[in-house]
Amino acid sequence: MEKTQTLIIGAGISGLSTAAALGDAEYLVIDADSAIGGYCKTIKKDGFVWDYSGHFFHFKNPEIEAWLRERMQGQQIITCEKKSFIAYGGDWVDFPFQKNIHQLPKADFIDCLYDLYFAKPNEQAEGSFLDMIYGRFGKSISEKFLVPYNEKLYACDLSSLDKDAMGRFFPHADVDDIIHNMKIPDNQSYNATFTYPEGGAIEYVNAIASAVKPDAICLDEALVGIDLDRNVARTTRREIGFERLVSSAPFNHLARIAGLEHQEEAFTWNKVLVFNLGFDRKGPRDVHWVYYPNRERVFYRVGFYDNIFDADRMSLYVEVGLTSDAEVDVEATRARVLEDLAREGLIDDHELMAYHALVMDPAYVHINQQAKSEVERLNKVLNDSGVYSIGRYGGWTYCSIEDNIIEARELVASWQAD
Repeated sequence: MEKTQTLIIGAGISGLSTAAALGDAEYLVIDADSAIGGYCKTIKKDGFVWDYSGHFFHFKNPEIEAWLRERMQGQQIITCEKKSFIAYGGDWVDFPFQKNIHQLPKADFIDCLYDLYFAKPNEQAEGSFLDMIYGRFGKSISEKFLVPYNEKLYACDLSSLDKDAMGRFFPHADVDDIIHNMKIPDNQSYNATFTYPEGGAIEYVNAIASAVKPDAICLDEALVGIDLDRNVARTTRREIGFERLVSSAPFNHLARIAGLEHQEEAFTWNKVLVFNLGFDRKGPRDVHWVYYPNRERVFYRVGFYDNIFDADRMSLYVEVGLTSDAEVDVEATRARVLEDLAREGLIDDHELMAYHALVMDPAYVHINQQAKSEVERLNKVLNDSGVYSIGRYGGWTYCSIEDNIIEARELVASWQAD
């Protein structure tokens, strides 16, 4: 049986960042896929560059961004001021909706302002994400955007989500913010600016991988079992003994293959069908993505790659939220997507030159108290055996790619401090 000091499951951002942080220490990275990157892979087809989904990078930590850029010599990286909108009533409203209700038609604006004014926020009464939305923003803002959009995104009843399910990524605003924004616009958010490399998101992955020992990455090898008593992992190829194991696999999957009794019903999620579409000519300019709360549109968000580097052909990613058990008919949904893009005026006689489709499953995990309790309880058992679950799916959380890098570094630093 082979042995390694640290066995890392997953060659995405979290796994590779763990390996990079370990430096010259002994480790092994395995991944079931045939290429590194996880959900940050990039597709290049007929001159179009697409990611598995829209990965625009928002760095708060200058050191991390500088570290990555040092490893991307020759790669053009652009920094953009985000331009995002909400499709509403045949027009576009600046994002976030709740801070720009003054841009709505007069009757809708009055409804939103009236309900906002008489809303009675009460954190003690906010038992769910739905409660939080209605309590803080009132009926009209909730039902015109926040509820329908997030139901399309998460593909679930919002009352099943924790009130802080989106953490710092939810654009909170109080009455003073909203009123002030009518006179002096201030739509700053965590992702007010973003960076993007010419070669796609995979270039950031490759930058991290450049600090990982090449012979320590094993692809086309899946983890199928963990013996916590013996500290032995079983893969599709072999058995590997370990002192520590770091996994970025979905937490419920890790619990299952580790043989831990757990409440499977606590872990729910959606999946997202992503279409990358390349057209023969430009579409709208000066926009990076648009949100679609209208339930008659099959997609919830459309992003514009071509407006990052000002390409002369429109290049889109289009996201469709689905329940975890939904049957996916890619071709039928693609036809519906093209129809809805035309209805929204994004395409008219454009010719589709190339496309790529994939299903992200899981895509967004559903965060609630039951899941959080199970993660906390089971992590104690796993940690006692030297097993650590990290990342968006491993932590069953909502976080950024930069958060994944920071978490991996902090985990390794905690071992080095012992």
